[in-house]
Amino acid sequence: MTGLPFDPPSARPDNLSIRQRKWIKRILPNTMFGRSLLLIVMPLILVQAISAWVFYARHWETVAHRFATDVAAEIFLMAESAKLAVSDAQLNRLMTQAASQTEISFSFEHDAELAPPVPPGGSQTEEHLRTAMGERVIAPYRIDALSDPAYIIVQVQVSKGVLTATLTHKRLTTSTTYIFILWMIGSSFFFFVVAALFLRNQVKSLRRLAAAADGFGKGRPIAYSKIEGALEVRQAAVAFFQMRDRIQRQIRQRTEMLAGVSHDLRTPLTRMKLALELLGDDPTIAELKSDVVEMEHLVQLYLDFARGEGTETPVETDIAVLLEDIAASVRREGTALSLDQPPQFVVPIRPNAMRRCLGNLIANGARYGNHVWLTGRPVEDGVDILVDDDGPGIPPSERDHVFQPFIRLDSSRNPTTGGIGLGLTIARDVARSHGGDVRLETSPQGGLRACVHLPR
Repeated sequence: MTGLPFDPPSARPDNLSIRQRKWIKRILPNTMFGRSLLLIVMPLILVQAISAWVFYARHWETVAHRFATDVAAEIFLMAESAKLAVSDAQLNRLMTQAASQTEISFSFEHDAELAPPVPPGGSQTEEHLRTAMGERVIAPYRIDALSDPAYIIVQVQVSKGVLTATLTHKRLTTSTTYIFILWMIGSSFFFFVVAALFLRNQVKSLRRLAAAADGFGKGRPIAYSKIEGALEVRQAAVAFFQMRDRIQRQIRQRTEMLAGVSHDLRTPLTRMKLALELLGDDPTIAELKSDVVEMEHLVQLYLDFARGEGTETPVETDIAVLLEDIAASVRREGTALSLDQPPQFVVPIRPNAMRRCLGNLIANGARYGNHVWLTGRPVEDGVDILVDDDGPGIPPSERDHVFQPFIRLDSSRNPTTGGIGLGLTIARDVARSHGGDVRLETSPQGGLRACVHLPR
């Protein structure tokens, strides 16, 4: 059966579970340090909670009940002694002796009646005492824990009057409870701090390795030289250094090979130029001279493309000053250019390579347009350098294609105007060697915009 009006439940996405996963990702830490700490803290909190629950459910309840039972028994014995006392002197002597032995103050009021009961205060200690009094004392009693917060007053109705017992809360509790909790929390906090310090050192080596990889990708010198941390981190660092050495060796070999090829090609070209100079000024010879000059230009372009200015050392450069120098140089060549330079913005770059990158983009704009606009714009993570022109532009579907080597668009770029399709390729290669990129957009001036992004 086809064309069901609705999807079966198994085919529909579980939007609720997707939302739950997104919510969990939002509340969880993003860093490895935070997640590792969470793995330490959560079991620690669970152990603390279970320990506290077991302690309160077993130890605290048992000890508190026994304290309350002892107090109730002592009050009951004093109440029975008050019934048997033959005189007030004997009763006072008994109450004095009981107070010295039990830490409970007793008093007796003859021919008195119990006051109305006090509403329960909700204290756990009071509840234990109330339960114990109900189990031990048969006579009517009254517990008042609200009149004086420092004391608990227990009154028992006996045949001759009312016996009053005054005791402190310490008589029903023990300080070991709080000592246990303080030791548990204090020791857990101490070990948590120690674990966090050790974990921070482990994550620190991983962060340094990540920073080294990021700096190497941007063509900057790597300050990370000491391999440290856990075994896995050291293995990753060793693999990174080996990869770096292989890449640098490959680049160096390619550059040296192309430099040798360039030298070998320039030697016969020089001999050809010398021979052509000795042949005179024949029109045919002039064409050959032009071909030789073009061949020299092509050889230099190939070498620049393969080398990518990779041997230049990055230096801290003010982008505003660099753009001003480039604009002055371009204007001397007769290019109509407007400059909007940013405020002082220093970035570690290779100045000569960046001049070649921006020079290629400006040359493209000047070749196919009448005016070029050069703009520097600081952004959150670096700086954007914009090169706008008022030429025909490039269709959006072809903007990624033109970055490939030796690609020219006949529909928008006249092949007779010069160039072999390496200008944009070299520009992007230079930008990416700095950790940035070049992207093409539609310019507000009606032509093409080339945006060079350079990270901090």
